[in-house]
Amino acid sequence: MAELNKGDEPMDATPNVSEVDASGAAATESAAVEAIEAPVERGEPILQVRNLVKHFPLTQGIVLKRQIGAVKAVDGISFDLYQGETLGIVGESGCGKSTVAKLLMLLEKATAGEVYYKGQDITRLSGRALKAVRRNIQMVFQDPYTSLNPRMTVGDIIGEPYEIHPEAAPKGDRRRKVQDLLDVVGLNPEYINRYPHQFSGGQRQRIGIARGLALNPEIIICDEPVSALDVSVQAQVINLMEKLQDEFNLSYLFIAHDLSIVRHISDRVGVMYLGKMAEIGTDQQIYDHPTHPYTQALLSAVPVPDPEAREGRERIILTGDVPSPANPPSGCRFRTRCWKAQDKCSTEVPLLAVPERFKGADTPAAHESACHFAEEKDVVHAA
Repeated sequence: MAELNKGDEPMDATPNVSEVDASGAAATESAAVEAIEAPVERGEPILQVRNLVKHFPLTQGIVLKRQIGAVKAVDGISFDLYQGETLGIVGESGCGKSTVAKLLMLLEKATAGEVYYKGQDITRLSGRALKAVRRNIQMVFQDPYTSLNPRMTVGDIIGEPYEIHPEAAPKGDRRRKVQDLLDVVGLNPEYINRYPHQFSGGQRQRIGIARGLALNPEIIICDEPVSALDVSVQAQVINLMEKLQDEFNLSYLFIAHDLSIVRHISDRVGVMYLGKMAEIGTDQQIYDHPTHPYTQALLSAVPVPDPEAREGRERIILTGDVPSPANPPSGCRFRTRCWKAQDKCSTEVPLLAVPERFKGADTPAAHESACHFAEEKDVVHAA
């Protein structure tokens, strides 16, 4: 072995571990940011959700808490959101719709599953890459009265995203940008110094939409954005959202209870029940050719303004209550209220797939449905 000369220091062939970790993490984060900022062509999936799960723990005890169960708010749902489309999600209260919205916004941490935005699993991102995702995925909240800070002016509310993402607008341009956004959503730019209490419900929701548009996002998650508004105002807000979608090439995830509103604005519709997706397809497939019993029951409950049509419709009355998400039924979760339920439904979980009887058939009924005995049923659809 060669001897070291005086003054020489031994060479360490192993690099510093902390330096390697830091440089590797930085390189990975930079690559993630580049992938997130890459453009997506219209008609391609911009968001892919795979087996998404969110369980909230149930604990017992005050000092020594122990988990005794879990509320299975979202229990393995999968869907795609395409560039420039609107995907509507409907279902009863408590089925997990709003939890899905929070998971996609990373306001809640998923128990399991993946959410791919432009090919990147955003559930595992942090730092600069996570900040870039949050700039491109914005949210419009349900209640326009509580989602706006009453102590801030409209200008401060809409301009707040620029404080978090200063690269989106230089300080000198922010007031002009906020006024432009007010004009885009149909409000007077001179209202910039007013406070939320000086606006009506519909105007407040327009302010919320303007705040969502501030960073020029690609996806807007709408968590029941019109449920707290009057019917006439609902139509104005829905028409505004459709106009903005065409103008800014936005993709919407639209959550609502009102089946007629969802059909009006959505390209595709997903029906949720007790934390799972029961059926998904185009608006025509879901409303005119439903194959899942739960979807059929929902559509049969839609009020029909035509007296003659009401006389000939079949009203499906579901028996029993919605099971607790802390203790959902085995197998198919809808089986306890389903008139088609058989022994198979209690032992096998139905997959969300095109039913065997419709595979290869040129029929609107050939869409994904999580039912062992899926078939079409004549129900009066929402017009």
